[in-house]
Amino acid sequence: MSDIKTKFINDPENITAELLEGYVLAYPNQVKLAAENIVVRANPKGNDKVAIVTLGGSGHEPALSGFVGEGMLDCSVVGDVFAAPGAQRLFQALQLMDREAGILLVVLNHSGDVMSANMACQLAARKGIKVKKLLTHDDISAGIGANIDDRRGLAGCVPLYKILGAAAEEGKSLDELIEIGERYNKNVATLAVAMRSCTHPQNGGTITNLPDGIMEIGMGQHGEGGGGQKPLVSADDTAAEMVDLLCQQLQPKAGDKMLLIINGVGATTHMELNIIFRKAYKELEAPPPPFCGGGGGGGKPYPRDLDRTGASRIPDDYGDLG
Repeated sequence: MSDIKTKFINDPENITAELLEGYVLAYPNQVKLAAENIVVRANPKGNDKVAIVTLGGSGHEPALSGFVGEGMLDCSVVGDVFAAPGAQRLFQALQLMDREAGILLVVLNHSGDVMSANMACQLAARKGIKVKKLLTHDDISAGIGANIDDRRGLAGCVPLYKILGAAAEEGKSLDELIEIGERYNKNVATLAVAMRSCTHPQNGGTITNLPDGIMEIGMGQHGEGGGGQKPLVSADDTAAEMVDLLCQQLQPKAGDKMLLIINGVGATTHMELNIIFRKAYKELEAPPPPFCGGGGGGGKPYPRDLDRTGASRIPDDYGDLG
């Protein structure tokens, strides 16, 4: 059963095409469709600069196509709702972005995205397209110190897009961008909390059903299992617990600068986000790490589809480009 009775949609099978058409019509000076499900900058930068490309399913708006623009992404390849785009579609985008300076493909660590990226990069290599892949794995729900291969890519990609995009605009090489991205990856952590799973707009299904009064810390962005369920507690207690876990992972020291992003993934109101931001800010403001400010001016939705909060720490030498 589709979600047509609870959402303003038409034919559920046309959701992705129609939302992208509406998006480029709304922002014609910033973005355009270069081909089916391939969003690019309306005013591309020169071919002497590295192109930043990413991929992911629709249904997470504004992610990921909302970050296409000057100083950020050059191209976003979009899959169907909550589904990775196919390798052929991504390869088509790599061909469109082909340049001597090269392409940096930023991939969030989800099995479908990784599979498509690996296949597309193989196809690109056969055509002589210069492309390198950077995998994000900021989610710490797999456990403190867990193998990075087991960690999902979540909202930590947002500051990364800005950092890499700005560096590419400055003319940094592909290898330099890889080094910056890997340094960022070592200094970022995100964690999610949810009171309910998202609903798939094409079939009305949910991945996880949480009882009333129960929350799950570590839930994935589609409702995948995380760190375990527990009784719902106050915003302050939730924020404090999550900040503690994130700091256990990052091990901040006195003098470190930190960037905090509270990310509501669709259903969480700005009222709730600001309340959570308030407590998380105070937790990080206390010794040892001095706190340098909030991402997006406070609680803000980035990749969306369920109730989630997250915090990110980024490399100090690019700490002002969040």
